[in-house]
Amino acid sequence: MRDRRLALLWSAFAVVALVSVALVLRREGRLSDLHIYYGALLDLRAGRPLYGYVAENGGPFTYPPFAALVLWPITLVSEPMVQVVWLLATCAAVVAVAVPVGAVLARGRSGRHVAAAVVALALMLSAPVQSNLRFGQVSIFVVLLALLDGMEVVPPRLRGVLVGVASAIKLTPLLFVLYFLAAGRYRDAARAAATFVACAGLAAVVLPGESWTYWAGTVLQTSRIGNLASLGNQSLHGMLLRLGVEPMSLPLLWAGLVAAICAVALLRARQLAAQGLPGHAAVLVGCATVAASPVSWTHHQVWPVLAAMLLIGASGVARRAAGVALLTAMVVSLGAALSAVSMRPGVQFLFENARALGVVALCLTGFGGVAVVAARSRRPRAAGRAWLRTGVAAATAVAFFAVQPLPAGADPTFKAYALDDVPNPRYFFVCRGPVACASYDTGGPVTFGTRTEKTKVRVNGVVSTEVARLEYHSAPGGAPRVIPLLSPYPGPRVFSFRSATMTHGRLVAYGADSRQIAAFDDELAAAFASR
Repeated sequence: MRDRRLALLWSAFAVVALVSVALVLRREGRLSDLHIYYGALLDLRAGRPLYGYVAENGGPFTYPPFAALVLWPITLVSEPMVQVVWLLATCAAVVAVAVPVGAVLARGRSGRHVAAAVVALALMLSAPVQSNLRFGQVSIFVVLLALLDGMEVVPPRLRGVLVGVASAIKLTPLLFVLYFLAAGRYRDAARAAATFVACAGLAAVVLPGESWTYWAGTVLQTSRIGNLASLGNQSLHGMLLRLGVEPMSLPLLWAGLVAAICAVALLRARQLAAQGLPGHAAVLVGCATVAASPVSWTHHQVWPVLAAMLLIGASGVARRAAGVALLTAMVVSLGAALSAVSMRPGVQFLFENARALGVVALCLTGFGGVAVVAARSRRPRAAGRAWLRTGVAAATAVAFFAVQPLPAGADPTFKAYALDDVPNPRYFFVCRGPVACASYDTGGPVTFGTRTEKTKVRVNGVVSTEVARLEYHSAPGGAPRVIPLLSPYPGPRVFSFRSATMTHGRLVAYGADSRQIAAFDDELAAAFASR
């Protein structure tokens, strides 16, 4: 029976992996991050600066110089060949990550192969692994190195080396050095730090100019990585940006919260390691890197998937329920999937930030603690009470978010377009060109149309001469957004913006005397409901 189940699980994994790879290869602009690595290294070979490269999609090379040395061999073959090999290597890395985690779940030799297959399948179905495949990312390989080191899988004399190498490729695993110190693994911490310095030193010898450019300033330029307030960034920093925290207070607030979260997570990881659970400890530290990093894109979030599997395999109703909830959030984009039923902006904010909130909660509870509201019990009555308590706790959390008058910044998708965007027909579609707009009859102070997309609604329109200011309220109680009124052609002024939460959207026009002359909310809500 076990052999049949094992064969079915690995067959399912193979099918999902093959379909995923096939879909990626059919995409236009596939493996865009791998394309950046490839193009940047070709430029470097040609004598051009590594950090001056910008791909067709606007993406630069953002990793430390040592990453360029590690990736250098990909330039020896054609890019299509690199893409195929990279995808296969990513699938192999998923299996390599699943095997030690499966051994932890099985707690013995008999069921570890089945557990590894379950973990591998869950990983392959998750958004982080799919994102690694889609973009051709290094994140899964970095997770593998840090996981093997953190779980003490490598020989004792080499422990710490893999974390040092991973940190030289991507800086976030440096948190494992602090974990080694907290857990009393001082030699491992020393080896990790020495390896990191040695790798950075090697890169400085081979690529002195690029090393100086990176460590002297590029390392701090997070704006190069993209829009940090977008939903893909499920770190604490990204969530605070989406909340609309004031720029002056954001750095101090973020630093204080990160310090507290990491301190709690590291202390709990030390306890887990002392209890003979190095796998749980390593995954917890990995989740802390996701929460603490200024930027944690979807492909970085492999650690929470592993945490969800460990919770599902644990004892206790609350842990298993938490594991199922976290795994669901890591497989499904709740913000997009449940937007139609999120009747309050606070609930929508909960759905859109479910991954960030889940990771923060995991770091603070550490696979137990205050999250465990029910102990394991074989008695049906006790188990029923445990499920009831868990359900009440979950409903209370949703109710808390439902009553929050979140600020306008809670809509991370919002963007108002400027004159440079006017030629784009996706943004400006109500009237196009000087002739059409000059003869356009507004029929009132504001005339607009909407276009719906998977995760957003676009609003484009024109205003009459009596309108002096146009504002958009994306959430009740939130500060309004001022919508630019543009004059690209003779005639009525135009405007365009996008938003994700138009269920509560309100567009208000004011005259020169600041008097409200028009307001629209039902029309916007109807546009959002028609998605």
